[in-house]
Amino acid sequence: MENLSYLTGFNNEHETEALPGALPKGQFSPQKVNYKLYAEQFSSTAFTAPRAQNRRSWTYRLRPSIAMGDFIKIDNGLVRTAPETDIPCPPNVLRWDPIPLPQQDTDFVDSLVTIATNGDAKTQVGMGIHCYSANANMQNRVFYSSDGEMLFVPQLGKMEITTEFGKLHLSVGEIAVIPRGVRFAINPLDGPIRGYICENYGHPFVLPERGPVGANGYANQRDFCYPTAWFEDNDTPYTLINKFCGNLFEAQLDHSPFDVVAWVGNSAPYKYDLSRFNVMNTVSFDHPDPSIFTVLTSPSELEGTANVDFVIFPPRWMVAEHTFRPPYYHRNIMSEFMGLIKGMYDAKEHGFVPGGMSLHNCMTPHGPEAEVFEKASNTSLSPQRYENTMAFMFESRYAIAPTEFAMNSDLRQRDYLACWKGLKKYYNGEK
Repeated sequence: MENLSYLTGFNNEHETEALPGALPKGQFSPQKVNYKLYAEQFSSTAFTAPRAQNRRSWTYRLRPSIAMGDFIKIDNGLVRTAPETDIPCPPNVLRWDPIPLPQQDTDFVDSLVTIATNGDAKTQVGMGIHCYSANANMQNRVFYSSDGEMLFVPQLGKMEITTEFGKLHLSVGEIAVIPRGVRFAINPLDGPIRGYICENYGHPFVLPERGPVGANGYANQRDFCYPTAWFEDNDTPYTLINKFCGNLFEAQLDHSPFDVVAWVGNSAPYKYDLSRFNVMNTVSFDHPDPSIFTVLTSPSELEGTANVDFVIFPPRWMVAEHTFRPPYYHRNIMSEFMGLIKGMYDAKEHGFVPGGMSLHNCMTPHGPEAEVFEKASNTSLSPQRYENTMAFMFESRYAIAPTEFAMNSDLRQRDYLACWKGLKKYYNGEK
């Protein structure tokens, strides 16, 4: 596996070139570009978006992206897109076992299965939640989504993501974000890969504000890594697969699409090591709200209410005194889709395993299972280190609708509600 170098800094104006002098100086679109390259701007926000929110990059490539054949509709497989109305969206608590690893050669695209969606991709609101479980290279196939940016959360294995902007190596414990419209291919590096994807239809992910926390903490800009320019001059035919308005299409290329010799801008793929997240937590009493664990957020038009939040529950110290330490019982205006990367989640000691998933929708009550309540209510409250754990949550202001596959699959744990059946009344009229 080759060693890759990265550019650092979230949303920085990066510049990188694989050949010296490939980047124009002092302008973006000269009459002639060095090395006889084409200049092409890639925008993932509107031209007139405010400067602080504007995302665009200039690429300098062997051929412009339009050098391709017509798109032809292909089968969607198990990929779905909001609004998904095949079945009613239930208010029940839901949980699933992990997607099984493939028994035959299966690449990333063929492995995609949609678990849930919300919003409407055509109006750029909401998200799709997918899983992948692959064991084969994509060979000469390339994928991109016109419906949303794709946040990868690996749970098993290492992968190489080749993009128009360069290469990323991604391992368990890291995340990667591929902007809407960026072409990429995924190859497993040391065996099968499995994980989760949030396809964000809405505003591109940004770092949440720190507020009274101040200038440091949470996810720091310096820890986000962007690829350096890499290209191939390859005239081998490629198949380009595009997810557009909820459907899959393919077009033929007579060359590699990974032909960007240089680029400059702030709209590009990036990755982040979750172990770099600087956790803020209580050092006195009460369990803080999960919003303190937000790594990335896609804001909505309602201030303080997210289109999508990406939240993690990493290793940390728990020291709260006189406090029920697991997450409290609650009902929430937000809808919560959870996954487990490794270890155990403190509110669910059984049944929620790495690679598994749960869904607690808007105003659906949830909280610790009966056994966890008993244990946490009676344990000695000495400082405790939560080790070997990493759970995450995709949280949204919009109800999250499971797909027909998710509701009818054998992976669904139909007895999930039973973990709360042991809850009993202790009240006897006395303090």
